[in-house]
Amino acid sequence: MQPTWLMLGASSAVARAFAQEAAAHGAGILLAGRDMEDLERQAADLSIRHDVPAAPVPFDARDTASHAAFVEDCAARAGGPLNVFLAFGVMPDQAEADRDPAIAAGMVEANFTGATTVLAALAPVLEAQKQGVVVALGSVAGDRGRPRNYLYGATKAALLTYLQGYAARLSRSGVRVLCLKAGPVDTAMTWPLPKLPFMTTPRGFAAGAWKLAQKGGGGAYLPRIWWPVMTIIRSLPTRIFNKLDI
Repeated sequence: MQPTWLMLGASSAVARAFAQEAAAHGAGILLAGRDMEDLERQAADLSIRHDVPAAPVPFDARDTASHAAFVEDCAARAGGPLNVFLAFGVMPDQAEADRDPAIAAGMVEANFTGATTVLAALAPVLEAQKQGVVVALGSVAGDRGRPRNYLYGATKAALLTYLQGYAARLSRSGVRVLCLKAGPVDTAMTWPLPKLPFMTTPRGFAAGAWKLAQKGGGGAYLPRIWWPVMTIIRSLPTRIFNKLDI
């Protein structure tokens, strides 16, 4: 039986592309997010284009009290093995987050608290099925704090640490957990920023993510060029790193 992919943050460009990739391989799709009109259109397109079951499910990462019931609903809808693709997140301007504690708290709530709460609710379901894969989007920003986005980077670094322990727990039940340290992707999140190096497209990222999801867990840089780049950046002495405009 083909697994059903639960897309958390399904309106994001990367999640859209990954849903198309998974559906093209015959998987059912559950599209979770807040914009139900958009998700209904996506579900109809996936069903017609790929002849697979696809359905929208309301989900708010910041409404953590609803996550347990949300997971129960998704497990019932799937009716079989469930895989997870976690793609939601926000990246407000660092200066705005510094000025407004509510903006800073909202980023932590969405990027870390919301992610860990829904993953915790999913853990018993994944353990019970004794198979499956969880793919979560991290970021190269979490490897080392930079002046431009250190709060965003901190949320991604914290998520990676959580995922490492989560992966160790679920590995005992045959479930793989993959954290993708993403470089810049051409999406609405990066459009306001200056030109960024090694930019990839949502479709290219999704194709790479799909391949990685088939063969292992742990962590991976995507695109792979970021592995040598971040290895160098992490190794720089603090006195040199602090002088760089990156």
